[in-house]
Amino acid sequence: MRDSLLIALYAFAGAAATGLAGAVALRLLRRRSLTASLAVVATVGVVAMLAGTLAVAWAMFLSRHDLTVVTTVVAMAAVVSLATALVLGRWVVARSRELAVAARSFGEGGDFTSPHTPATAELEAVSRELAATSAKLAASRTRERALETSRRELVAWISHDLRTPLAGLRAMAEALEDGVATDPGRYLTQMRTEVERLNGMVGDLFELSRIHAGALPLNPARVSLYDLVGDALAGADALAREHGVRLIGDHVEPVPVDVDGKEMSRVFGNLLVNAIRRTPADGTVAVAAERSADGVVVSVTDGCGGIPEEDLPRVFDTGWRGTHARTPPAGAGLGLAIVRGIVEAHQGRATVSNIPGGCRFEVTLPAAP
Repeated sequence: MRDSLLIALYAFAGAAATGLAGAVALRLLRRRSLTASLAVVATVGVVAMLAGTLAVAWAMFLSRHDLTVVTTVVAMAAVVSLATALVLGRWVVARSRELAVAARSFGEGGDFTSPHTPATAELEAVSRELAATSAKLAASRTRERALETSRRELVAWISHDLRTPLAGLRAMAEALEDGVATDPGRYLTQMRTEVERLNGMVGDLFELSRIHAGALPLNPARVSLYDLVGDALAGADALAREHGVRLIGDHVEPVPVDVDGKEMSRVFGNLLVNAIRRTPADGTVAVAAERSADGVVVSVTDGCGGIPEEDLPRVFDTGWRGTHARTPPAGAGLGLAIVRGIVEAHQGRATVSNIPGGCRFEVTLPAAP
């Protein structure tokens, strides 16, 4: 029993010394190629076995011939292990380089294509993660291009819409200043109208900036959709009369919702104004509100003639104002973007779809408990 303990002690001492040296070597080579690390691991394993064997042989006073035989066997094992480690290391390094080249492709704006050469399970997992990241980056680049296009269109349209009333205000101000205005009262009324229009446009821009910044303050309270929709219909009645459009709100259920009444009134008002301006004279704009499996749905149906299918995904984008197929709007393309922002801030969603003769905008809100 004592001899066995001594043999185990000598073998452990020799192997431990080799393992400690190997740990130091791995630390020094931690920034080098994986091939060097594998070579160190293989060498440590063989040398540890050799050190333990030599320590035991020295303790047991083996003959020189026996010691030479043991050393030769271990040396041959060391050569084979080292060669295997080098081959394995070079193979893994080659696969890693192929993966790095493939990863560089999507980093420069392309799509990631996984190497076809078989790799280890870890490298295969990394390849799958890179493929998923590449898909996310591609979607992000697409969204970024769409947002950049919307921003450019918005700047162009806002600049155009601001230039027209400003030019009119300057002309009327010069006429009043020079005393050539035949009807100063009418000029002042028109100037006030233009100022109100500019003020509304600036207010829309400010509201949209708060929505995009996630800083839209909400004060939710329990209100009835019947009251909200009724107020919106009353507010849009004058515009509907001016355009010769009939407003219908016969299918509005008194469903309670927890919303910010002021902001939600703005949502319904924007939808009604948009529908009235898009609907030809003698047309009809219908509003309905009812419960559904998803919550509470408020719909506004107009007679605009429909929206081209390729434009449907962009209806709620900032600055979108339709194509030549629709009647040119009077606004700056901010109303529907504000609608979506306010609705999403209430954990709801805004959608649009075509129907025969027009389109239907729907706002889905969470039902009050």
